[in-house]
Amino acid sequence: MTTSSIAMQPRTAFYRWLALSANLALLVWILLWQLTLSPHPHLNPTALAIGWVIPLLLPLFGILKGKPYTHAWANFVLMLYFLHALTLLYVDGGERWLALVELLLTFAAFIGNTLYARLRGKELGLKLTKLSEVEKQEKAHFDHR
Repeated sequence: MTTSSIAMQPRTAFYRWLALSANLALLVWILLWQLTLSPHPHLNPTALAIGWVIPLLLPLFGILKGKPYTHAWANFVLMLYFLHALTLLYVDGGERWLALVELLLTFAAFIGNTLYARLRGKELGLKLTKLSEVEKQEKAHFDHR
């Protein structure tokens, strides 16, 4: 049975929509911010925009395909934007509103990714192996050498 043949519950579909929308909105927001709303006065805005967008592009294919594991690990990428937004909220009054939008989009993407990965993973029967099981497997593997 393929993942596409297993029905997605409405609640799961909502979090998928939230994750997809927020991740794409964050990508667009970063581009707008770096290229038009507040380009850096001393550095190349295009280079900065590319540098800020590349991490968001890494999980994009899996997010577009609706892969639960990709949604889960994409949250590690989002932490970069979360920390960036919090730092600017604290130190830069001029870009505070830009950072607030970044923080809200990052938070929405984080919630959407987390809950979609959890709910869809349950629907598909995906499970991470418990650490104790992994340790047993490794011990058995290395004891037989």
